[in-house]
Amino acid sequence: MKLIDLTIPLGIGTPAWPTYEPLQIKYFKRLAPNGANGQLLTHSNHLGTHLDGEIHFYTPGKDIASLDMDYLVHEAAIVDLSDVCGDYDVYTSKMVEDRVEVKEGDILVIHTGYHHFGWDQPTADEIRYMVKHPGPDREFAEWCKKLKLRWIAVDCGSAHHPMNTIIRTWMPRQAKEADRVFKKKFNMPLEEYFDDSKYQLMHIEMFPYGIVHAECFGGELDLLLNRRVQVGFFPWRFVDGESCIGRAVAFLEDKEYDDLMAKKATMPKTKFGDAYNPAHVESLNQLSKANLA
Repeated sequence: MKLIDLTIPLGIGTPAWPTYEPLQIKYFKRLAPNGANGQLLTHSNHLGTHLDGEIHFYTPGKDIASLDMDYLVHEAAIVDLSDVCGDYDVYTSKMVEDRVEVKEGDILVIHTGYHHFGWDQPTADEIRYMVKHPGPDREFAEWCKKLKLRWIAVDCGSAHHPMNTIIRTWMPRQAKEADRVFKKKFNMPLEEYFDDSKYQLMHIEMFPYGIVHAECFGGELDLLLNRRVQVGFFPWRFVDGESCIGRAVAFLEDKEYDDLMAKKATMPKTKFGDAYNPAHVESLNQLSKANLA
């Protein structure tokens, strides 16, 4: 059994979700004169690859420490939507089911392709990563509940559509762009499509059902698209934790791992050594250009 890392690198350059505390590091002791290096860290929970727990939005819900290992590690469907969704698009359950088999009780990992705009990538673009990525509507949330999914993961800043969060108010120029896209594609303004009844529905309407989500997946995700595989997420055993940074991995048999490493050897790498597929960015740019034309 071998592991594939699905976690983005974490450092002081990693953006937290807008307005959340970023990672700050300082040394409080050094080899000279203390005999050891020691660091003090300050950060919020919504930074890097992390899991939003139930009590992030649902007061009587479970804390991070209460999530069983059987819940955190399970069979997963990993779907690639980078061929169908560009800036501000809305993804649907049909898009997912057209590309991968999803079973009741699965983990669902959504590759929007927007991890290519993460801080660790050669095509980094923090605004696209946090503000322009696609997201779901209520139809998708109802489908997740019907399938009793364990949890969902996305490779971008949020499991929500960014324009169904407070980002719509904070980023008015991008909200105007999104409004153009929604009027063009859905024949209605953004504020009508995502009205107050849908606000942050991936939190508010899902967490009471125990369907939480992880955000900012990445790492070697491009090696594992449109397929089923066992996935695990490992947060701290965090009592009273509303959310938590963690490590995400996929589990593979040795032969398949060796085959994927041979494939990785032919692909370009980030400065941190993760393989990536430039075709995803080309597709996203074409789709986004058409959306805004």
